[in-house]
Parts: sequence; structure tokens; C-alpha cells
Amino acid sequence: MSDSDRKPISRREFLKIAAVSGGMLMLPKNVSSYYSPIPQLDSFPDSQFIGRNCLGGIMNFRVRPEAEAEINKSVYENYLFPVYREVVGKPPAGTYNATWFETPYGYVYSPGVQLVKNEPNIPETVLPETSMGKGFWGVVTVPYVNLIFGKEPVSPWYQSIKDFNPKLYYDQVFWIDEIKEASNGTTLYRANELYGTYGDIVYADARAIRRITEEEIAPISPEVQDKRIFVNLTYQTLTAYENNVEVFFCRVSTGAMYGLDGQLSSNYTTPTGNHYPWRKSISMHMSGSLTGSGWDTPGVPWNVLFSNSGASIHGVFWHNAYGTPRSHGCVNCRPDDAKWVWRWVKPEIGLDPGDITVSGNVGTLIEVKN
Repeated sequence: MSDSDRKPISRREFLKIAAVSGGMLMLPKNVSSYYSPIPQLDSFPDSQFIGRNCLGGIMNFRVRPEAEAEINKSVYENYLFPVYREVVGKPPAGTYNATWFETPYGYVYSPGVQLVKNEPNIPETVLPETSMGKGFWGVVTVPYVNLIFGKEPVSPWYQSIKDFNPKLYYDQVFWIDEIKEASNGTTLYRANELYGTYGDIVYADARAIRRITEEEIAPISPEVQDKRIFVNLTYQTLTAYENNVEVFFCRVSTGAMYGLDGQLSSNYTTPTGNHYPWRKSISMHMSGSLTGSGWDTPGVPWNVLFSNSGASIHGVFWHNAYGTPRSHGCVNCRPDDAKWVWRWVKPEIGLDPGDITVSGNVGTLIEVKN
């Protein structure tokens, strides 16, 4: 199949295929499923923009875009809903983000909403040859997709969610190195991790994942030598400069002053000063401090590591609180923003291998200041 033939299918076509393929996923005999098969994909809202509750708990829709307004509806984690527009309202006490989303159920506070789309794909049939073996980089393009473990999960995150209908989420990026056909004809991808992996074996419906192309990750302004990134911790912004002219701007979330346990901690501050990228990777499994208030996250996209503490600029699919400090020291960006930075920052790297490590001050200067 040529690149021109690889295109998303319509939602109507997607639902038709889903109906034909049935609700239960039967794995092929040579795939040992540790957990019972579950429905491949849900029927998502028919809307250009969809919101997903990524709070990890209950989300409230209110009759007005105000934190004290009457609650009209409450929903649980991963609930999906159409998003009509973005509005300015009154934030909760002690916060500064005043952005709300208007929905059919009222207004919802934006930091807990991942904006997603539903863009299913025609599955690939052949894995290309690369220097890492057969495979390709793929990004999740539907709100979420149920995953199936090929063996007992190993990573802390997969272990923690194994009994709760585990999923992969919109904008996560994985290395696809196996194509399987289930007994009902459904095509499965193995969503592997090349960097930071615990060795988990995970499969998902191939229609949920799109192959990333060389064209979409081609370097931006590679001819420009004078490039600089400025991260402002006070205003929670990132600005890119070429020859001291601003060419890109976005809001970010940098290191929080408090850990998940509520305690003041310097471990979560973003390192200030002048830095240079020492590693770039399309996708990584990020984990750290796995006791107490630790973290463990697979499929983190568009990573630019710039300090020996592991701090990086990267995409985020688990919150929308940009403009507010809340990371473990990294510079959190919307995935599209992180992808732009990844393409623009030197050193340059393509899909094969999609990962590069350098030493010395050889890349783009990254200034982090209060």
C-alpha cells in the first residue's frame, strides 16, 4: 500500500466495519491472552471535537462556566462528550485557568478534559524494514482503544489497571512491530515500546492507530542555525526564536512545587538555567520514584530531554492544565505543540530510528527561567 493510499476512513465506514467484526475479540491461537477478550472499540460521539474526562475521577458539568454554579451532570473517568466551543468563565478558587468547554450537558472546566478526535484508519498489512527490525511508529487517533495483554503485565502502570478495562489513549505513540489477525478477521497491532520498556506485550485494534510518516516529522527550518527555546516558569509559557524573532509560542505545565502526596518537594521543580538537548525520542515509557508519589506512563510522545535529571519537553495526554505547574519537573505540552518543538529543535532525527543521543552543546539552546 502506498503512502497516498493510507488515509483515515469515515466514522460511518468505521462503525460498519466494527459491527461486522463483532463485539468480542478472539485472539489467534499463538497469542496468549492473559485477560478475557473485551470489546475492541466503543461507539464514540459523532462530533468534530470530543472531550474525554482525564481527571481520574468524577467530573462535573455545570449550568454556567463557574466553579460554584449548580451541577447539571456528573460523569466518571474516560466519559466522552461533544465539545461545542471554548469559553472564558470563572475558575475554581486558587487557580488561574479561566477556560471552560461548552457541551450538551453544560460547562466543564478545561484542565480535566483531553480534547480528542475520532479518526479510525485502514490497517497496514505489511511491516516495513528498518534499522530496528520490522515495524513503524504509530499514533492513536481515536479517543481510546481497549488493549489486550499478551502476557502478565510487568510495568507498574499496566499492573495497576489490568482489572479495569485497560486502554490506550489518543495521541499516545508506540512502535508497531507485529500484525496479527484475530479469528473473527479483526487486525491487531502489537503496541510495543523501544525505549524505557518493561517488556510488556500489548495488542490493540489496528484501526485505532495511524502510521506516522517521514513527511509529518520532517525538520522545521533546518537551515536556521540561530535557534533558541525560552521556557518561562512564572507565566508557564514556551517560546521559540529564530535569529531572536519569535516563531512559535505555547502554554506549558512545568514542575509542581508539591508532590502527589501534597508535600512540598524540590524534586518536582523544573531545572532552571541554560540547557541543550542530549536526547530526542519519538516515544518513551517514562517512570520514576515508584514509591509513594511516583509515576509510570507508557507511550509518552515527542520527547526532548535537556537535563541530566531526566527533565524533558514532551507531549501529554493525561491532562489539559497548561498554564499551571503540575509536572514532575518536565515541560508538559499539548502533543501537537510538543511535536512541533521536536521537529524544530536540533539535533535532527528521522523516523528511523526516531531516537538520538548526543553529548556537548551541539543542539538548540533551551533557557529555563523564573
